[in-house]
This record gives sequence, C-alpha cells and structure tokens, in this order.
Amino acid sequence: MSLHERMFGLAGHARLYHRLVRPFFGPMYDRIAADVAGAGLPAGARVLDAGTGPGRVPLAIARTLPEARVDGVDLSAAMIDEARRSAAAAGLADRVTFTVADVAALPFTDATFDLIVSSMSLHHWADPAAGVRELRRVLRPGGRMWIYDARVALGRGEVPGIPSRREPVRTGRLPFRLVGRLVI
Repeated sequence: MSLHERMFGLAGHARLYHRLVRPFFGPMYDRIAADVAGAGLPAGARVLDAGTGPGRVPLAIARTLPEARVDGVDLSAAMIDEARRSAAAAGLADRVTFTVADVAALPFTDATFDLIVSSMSLHHWADPAAGVRELRRVLRPGGRMWIYDARVALGRGEVPGIPSRREPVRTGRLPFRLVGRLVI
C-alpha cells in the first residue's frame, strides 16, 4: 500500500485525522447528508459510505434519515474502530455498521444498496476503476452512486462503459468550487 493510500500516515490515527480534516470537510459532510436526505429514499433504504474514515458521514446520514440503514467501509481498522465507538456513543449502532474492507473487494451481496456515497476517498483508491465496478455491483438496479472528491480527482472514477457525469458542488463559502461529485 502506497503512502498516499495510507493517507500519509493518518490512516492509523482516526481521532487526529478527524480533528485535522473536520474544519475543511465538515461543510461537505453536511452537504452529503443533506443530499442523501433529499434523495427521496424509501423507508428501510440501505446506504453505503465507501472510504468512511472515522464514520462522520454515515452518522450524519443516520441522523437525517431515521428509517435508513447505513453502512460504512474503510481499509483502516483504526478508522473503523473509531467509527464504531462514535456510533455507539451516538446511540446509532443498531442502524449504522462499519466494516474493514477494500472498496475493490466489498463483503456485500450484489444489489444490496439503494444509494452509495463516498467523500474524499477516491483519490486514495489503489485501483479506482475496480472500486467503481465493485460499488456498482453492490448497487441495486435504479440505485444511485455519488462520489464526492476534489474536482481534479474525479476523472480517476470515470470507467469506460459505466455512464457517469461530473457535477460541481458548493460545500462552503468560497466563491469557487474545489469539490465535485461524480454521479453514476
């Protein structure tokens, strides 16, 4: 695993990672939760957060969609441990689960999820095309996948034969958009 895939050493330090990135990515996490809440998902829907880190996005989604079940996956056991602690502390462990897994080899059956999100993770994936194909495998027919990342990184998630489009996303007060969303 490369230094970049290990998040420059932060993959094993979930609490430090969260403290460092929350000021920058907090507005994006809120935007993702709002986007998911506005997606019109049915009661009992399943949502996956790929590359969940310390689990902030799934917890925010669970708070906005009380009838949904949310899963998060990450390569880092330290991140998943922190995510599980946070879910338990928030009283959401019955609806939010976290699993150590590679986005390119998910432990879910085909067509499991109604919606898949990923935030600022794509640029860390060793094989983005394999990750997108695997995410598509676990997406239900008619389901949606939204990959949020730096706009310059979104091209890594475009896979020949899988229709997608890029959308700019406003996540803060800046007059320009650094983050985009790959819609699949």
